Amino acid sequence: MADVVQYRLERMVNELDDLERRGVFSRREIAEIVKQRRKFEYRLKRPSPLKQDYLAYIEYEKQLDSLRRLRKKSVAREAKKKTKKSVSDFAGVSRILEIYQLAVMRYKGDIDLWFRYLEFCRERRNGRMKKVLAQVIRFHPKVPGVWIYAAAWEFDHNLNATAARALMQSGLRVCPTSEDLWVEYLRMELTYLNKLKARKVALGEDEGTLINDHRDADEKQWREENKDLFMSLDEERGSRDVSNGQNEESKKKSDMFQEQGLSILRTIYSGAVEAIPSRFSLRTQFFEILEAINLAGSKEMQKEILSDMKRDFSAEPEYWDWLARLETIDSESTQERGTDIVPSQLQKAVQVYEEALKFLPSAVMFNLYTKFLMDAIVSREKTKNSEPFSTSEHTVGSLSHLLMVYEKAENMGCLTEDLACQHVSLYLQLGKLDEARKLAEKFCNGKFSGAVHLWLLRVSVEMKYVTRKCPSPSKADLLSIFELLRNILTKVAISEAEGLWLMALKFFSNHKHFFDKLVDISLVSLAKDGGSENGFCLSSAIVNFVLQKDGIQSAREMYKRFLALPRPGLPMYKICIELELNLAAINDKDCLVNARKLFESALTTYDQDINLWQDYYSMEIKMGTSETAAAVHWRARKKLKDAAALIGPAQL
Repeated sequence: MADVVQYRLERMVNELDDLERRGVFSRREIAEIVKQRRKFEYRLKRPSPLKQDYLAYIEYEKQLDSLRRLRKKSVAREAKKKTKKSVSDFAGVSRILEIYQLAVMRYKGDIDLWFRYLEFCRERRNGRMKKVLAQVIRFHPKVPGVWIYAAAWEFDHNLNATAARALMQSGLRVCPTSEDLWVEYLRMELTYLNKLKARKVALGEDEGTLINDHRDADEKQWREENKDLFMSLDEERGSRDVSNGQNEESKKKSDMFQEQGLSILRTIYSGAVEAIPSRFSLRTQFFEILEAINLAGSKEMQKEILSDMKRDFSAEPEYWDWLARLETIDSESTQERGTDIVPSQLQKAVQVYEEALKFLPSAVMFNLYTKFLMDAIVSREKTKNSEPFSTSEHTVGSLSHLLMVYEKAENMGCLTEDLACQHVSLYLQLGKLDEARKLAEKFCNGKFSGAVHLWLLRVSVEMKYVTRKCPSPSKADLLSIFELLRNILTKVAISEAEGLWLMALKFFSNHKHFFDKLVDISLVSLAKDGGSENGFCLSSAIVNFVLQKDGIQSAREMYKRFLALPRPGLPMYKICIELELNLAAINDKDCLVNARKLFESALTTYDQDINLWQDYYSMEIKMGTSETAAAVHWRARKKLKDAAALIGPAQL
C-alpha cells in the first residue's frame, strides 16, 4: 500500500514544482498539499474504501484547483503579462477525473455517482465525456435517464441530431415502457424540426415557427381588420399579385414542415401507446405537447387522442377530472392555468363531470367534482381580490351548484365521511350555522354514527351555536354538549378520539362538575383499553389540565388515580416523573422522594427499558448521592439483558 501511495505522490512532482516556480503556492503550502493528498491516498487504498472517501478527495481537489486559478490570475495581474499554460493547469482536472474513474469502478451501481462524473466532464468541457457516456450506458442500460442525458448531450453540445436520435431509439428498445423516454424523444424530434424551420426563416426562405404564439395570431387578426392603415399606395397599384404569389409559396413550405411534424408525432404516439397502453399520464403529456405546437391537422390529431383516451380510460376518475379541467383552458387565447374561469367554460366542465357520474358514479368522482368547483370559486375570488364566498352572481350560482352536488352524492349513496365533513364545513364558511348544525346532526345520527371527524365537527358547531349569543352558556346548553361528547367518547377508542378529548377537556376545564365526569369516563376507557405506549396519552393530558387549573397537589392526586389503573403506560410514568423533577429542582425534597417512587413503580413493568434506567441514574447523579447513583447502576446491570449497553456508568 505504501509503495503505491508513494508512487502516486511522486507523479505529482512536476505539477508541484511548476506551482512553486510560478509563485502560485509557497513551499510551506505545497508541503501541506502533499500531506493532505497522502492522507486521502491512504484512505483510498484501504481494503474497503467508502464512497465518502472518494467524494471528500474530489471536493478537496476542486477547491484546490479553484484556489490555483485565483492565485494564477493574481500573479498574472501583478506581472502585467499573460502566462502560457503549463502542466499545473491540466493536472488538477486530470486528477479529479482519475478519482471519479476509480470511484465509479468501485461503485458501479451508484447512478448518482455516475451523473456527478458526467456533470464534471460537461462543466469542464473534457474530451472524456463520450467515453464516460459509453461506460454508464454499458453498466446502466435499464435507466432511462442515462439515455436521455446522452442524447441531450449529443443534440445540444455536439449538434449531432442523428447520433441523438440513434441513442433515443436504442434506449426505447431497451426501456420500451419508460414514459419519460417517449416524451423526451418526441420533444427532441420536434425541436430539431423547429430548428430546421428557424434556419429557413433566417435565410428568408420561410416564415413563422412550429411553436404556437397566440400573440402573433392576435396581431395578425388585428392587422387584417385594419389593413387599410398598413397598405401603401404602391402595394395597391402593382405589387399585390407578387406578394400573394410569395405568400402562397411560403405557405406551401410552412405546410410541409407542419405535415412532417404531425407525421413524427403520430408515429411516436402510436409506438408509445402500443408499448405502454395503460399509462394515462403519457397521453396527457402528448396532448399538451400537441397543443403547444402549430401543426397541420393538429385538431384532428387532438380529437383522435381524446377518442383513444375515452376508449381506454373511461373507467378512471382521473381521466374525467382531467377532461373537465381541460374545458376551462382556452387553447386559442393567452389564458393560463389557474386564471379566472369564465361561466361558459365552467358550464362545459360541469357537463363533463355530469357525464362522468353517469359512467362512473363513485365517491372518488364526487370528491374530484366538488374539489374542482371549490377551486373554481376560490380562484375567482382571489382574482377579484374580494372576500371569500362573496355575493356575486357567478359565485352564488357556483356555490348553489356545489351544494346540489353534495346532496346528489348523498342521494346516490356515494357520500363518504370526508364529503360529509366538506358539506358541513361549506355551510359554516357561508355563515349558515343553523343549516350546518342540522346537517351534522343528521349525519351523526345516521350512517356516520361512528365517524370521529364528523363528530368533532358536530361538537364544534354546537359549541359555536351555544356561545354565539352569550359567551357563558347555560347549564342546559352545557349538559346537551356533554351528552353529545359522552355519546361518542364511550364508543370510540381513545387513540382515535384525540381531538374530541382535547376539545372536551378545554371546553369544560372551568366547569368542575362536567370536568370530573369527563375524568370518570376517561378512567373507564383507560381501564378497558390500557394506557398508550406511544402517541396520544389521555391521562397525561388530563394531569396537565389539572396542574394548570388547580396546582401540584390536585395534579398529584389525579395522577395517582391513573397510575392505580392496570397498564397505565410508560408515557404516563414519564410525565409524572417530569412533573416531580421540575419541583425537586427547586429543593423540594418530598418531590424527589415521589420521583423515586414513580421510577420504582415504572421499573416493575418496564425493567428492560434502558432509557428509563438512564433517566433514573441521571436523576440520582444530579439530585441524589453517589451511593444511590451507584446502587441504581448496579441494579441496571443486573436487570438488563443487554449487559453490553452498560459497560460503565458513563454510558448511562
